[in-house]
Amino acid sequence: MNARYTQLCQWLTQVSNINQPELEKVAGDASFRSYYRLSEKNGLHSGKDTSYIVMDAPPPEEDCAPFVRIAQHWFQQNVRVPEIIAQDIEQGFLLLEDFGDNQLLSNLTSDTQAAGSLYQDAFEALIAIQKTTTPVLPDYNYELLMQEMELFKEWFCKQWLSLELDEEEISLLDQTFGHLCHSALQQPQVPVHRDYHARNLMLTPERHIGIIDFQDAVQGPITYDLVSLLKDCYLHWPASAVNQWRNLYLQQVKSEGLLSRDYPEEQFRQEFDLMGAQRHIKVLGIFSRLWLRDGKAGYLNDIPRTLQHLLEATGEHQSLSQFNQWLLDRIVPALNEKQHRSHKTWLPEENT
Repeated sequence: MNARYTQLCQWLTQVSNINQPELEKVAGDASFRSYYRLSEKNGLHSGKDTSYIVMDAPPPEEDCAPFVRIAQHWFQQNVRVPEIIAQDIEQGFLLLEDFGDNQLLSNLTSDTQAAGSLYQDAFEALIAIQKTTTPVLPDYNYELLMQEMELFKEWFCKQWLSLELDEEEISLLDQTFGHLCHSALQQPQVPVHRDYHARNLMLTPERHIGIIDFQDAVQGPITYDLVSLLKDCYLHWPASAVNQWRNLYLQQVKSEGLLSRDYPEEQFRQEFDLMGAQRHIKVLGIFSRLWLRDGKAGYLNDIPRTLQHLLEATGEHQSLSQFNQWLLDRIVPALNEKQHRSHKTWLPEENT
């Protein structure tokens, strides 16, 4: 038992009146945070047997203040985020409502009809976020968008694939990144969760969508969270299903007044694809860094699927055709070689 854990237990005893609280470690995320489940008889609020989630966000690596600020505002505006039961921002400890372990991801099967019903619930939860008016969120600006994509050059190309990019390649990437930033900034701007995918959406015991991991929320492009959900790095759907769900969402945001009723479907599709390209470029860098810097190997298995999403998005648009061809000529062979050395081979899937 380390000093940090002892400190956490002492804090829990103070806020819950539970002597020697017994904590169960639960799955974490791609951060320095740790999560535990605290079970209690005659719970703090309900008087019934219940459980809570304990977040340990150790300073200075983590700052839980943004999580608390956003959670409090969104909770008051009927966004289904965890209620904060107790907090100590200085120490980095939070006691939260427990949504359970039932991720949306584990409920999504190859049955697109059943998935469509779950995605409808996720759309409603997303629109609730997009309609919030507080708190004031940082802008998802040009600098941040570019900073994210630079991870692709350093961590994915150079560090993971051991590629040395020449000046012509760097110029192509810079032009592509600039084009993607321009598209993102031209879109209508709304509150953005920034990691709205099926591992961060929980099905509560009441079968509601519970939203977690929102501390990095920004004010940004309206398609960002939608593409995170439908072009999820942990899932791959046929293009026909994605198109159907995207258009369904488009009709709903028009009905809610988030987009004008005459907003062109083709324009929205293009913005969706280009936003997806930006996100998947970023994620390839992040997944590589999680292994190379942080020792988290699990995300390596998701790199091929993420690259597949990127190829699909860039293959649809003439403005990205040169970048798409570069991915096919330079990145796919390098990744296949990397996979081959680890006794895996990856080839692009058919997009039907």
